[in-house]
Amino acid sequence: MKKVLLLLLICFAHNLFAQKVFTYGDFSYTINKNKKITITMYSSGLSSVDIPSVIDGKIVTTIGEYAFSDCDSLTSITIPNSVTTIGDSAFSSCDSLTSIAIPDSVISIGSEAFYGCDSLRSITIPNSATAIGDDAFRNCDSLTSITIPNSVTTIGEYAFYDCDSLTSITIPNSVTTIREYAFYDCDSLTSITIPNSVTTIGEYAFRNCDSLTSITIPNSVTTIGYGAFYSCDALTSITIPNSVTTIGEYAFYYCKSLTSITIPNSVATIGSKVFSYCTSLTSITIPDSVTTIGEYAFFACNSLISIIIPSSVTTIGYGAFYSCDALTSIIIPSSVTTIGKFAFYDCNSLTIQCNSGSYAKKYCKRNKIKYFVTPD
Repeated sequence: MKKVLLLLLICFAHNLFAQKVFTYGDFSYTINKNKKITITMYSSGLSSVDIPSVIDGKIVTTIGEYAFSDCDSLTSITIPNSVTTIGDSAFSSCDSLTSIAIPDSVISIGSEAFYGCDSLRSITIPNSATAIGDDAFRNCDSLTSITIPNSVTTIGEYAFYDCDSLTSITIPNSVTTIREYAFYDCDSLTSITIPNSVTTIGEYAFRNCDSLTSITIPNSVTTIGYGAFYSCDALTSITIPNSVTTIGEYAFYYCKSLTSITIPNSVATIGSKVFSYCTSLTSITIPDSVTTIGEYAFFACNSLISIIIPSSVTTIGYGAFYSCDALTSIIIPSSVTTIGKFAFYDCNSLTIQCNSGSYAKKYCKRNKIKYFVTPD
């Protein structure tokens, strides 16, 4: 009996708080406790749609989750100035949608809002929007340009992932975070300026941006995330500012056109595989702040001829210079007390300069690497 009463109470509560769905023409909608309307579904096959600003005397403020998702025939839509929120996946997979004007009233663009709108060529984000949600424009294959207003502070994960027609983008000074995978696979993007407001470039943020030839990282950035510029194989040079304290693993992995790079004095660790397969890298300056060169940090950098390791370094990781076959000389100071296995494997032209009694000398003798001793 108690179980039956409990079930009845649960059903009563569900019915009490469930929102009733109404219809208006081809629109389905709900009304919240503030008497505001959310469009929940559109059921017509028309190519052009005007969303009403008022229904039955109540204001339309939200385009709900999946409201227009998979409307394949939809080519254009007008959103009224009453709308403040575009919900998650609201227009996802609208394959024929070529353009859309988002009014200045919109504050929030939800996750996957325009995911897979592969005919969408241009879009203007209004000055009222504060965030671009995760996956918001992912797989918008025809999107060539976009303007992000000064009101936006965060570009979400995968926000422009695989927008492979996007050639340029301006990031405003309001943005503080470019999140993970934000511009991953934007392989037509040729240049980008990161504003002074940004402190973090997220993991894989620009991975596989194959046409990106240059980028300016401002002094505000403290963290370059894991794989941030992974396989940006047209990138020729980059200056990392003194504000950067962390360069994530794989950050410049397979940037095969990168010829030179300056690491600032603020960096303490060159992480694992940071510059692996940077096959055009001829020189690099390691500052006195660096204490650790990580595993495979310069793996297969086969244009690197010489390098000086500063006296701040104590650890050279496993395979750090593996297969740097053009490397002829390297200076290893007495401060180095750990050198990983295969650190200089397949560096057949290499002669190491080290000090008498140093760990580096013992390592060379043990691994049959050519060396010569300089006075302490």
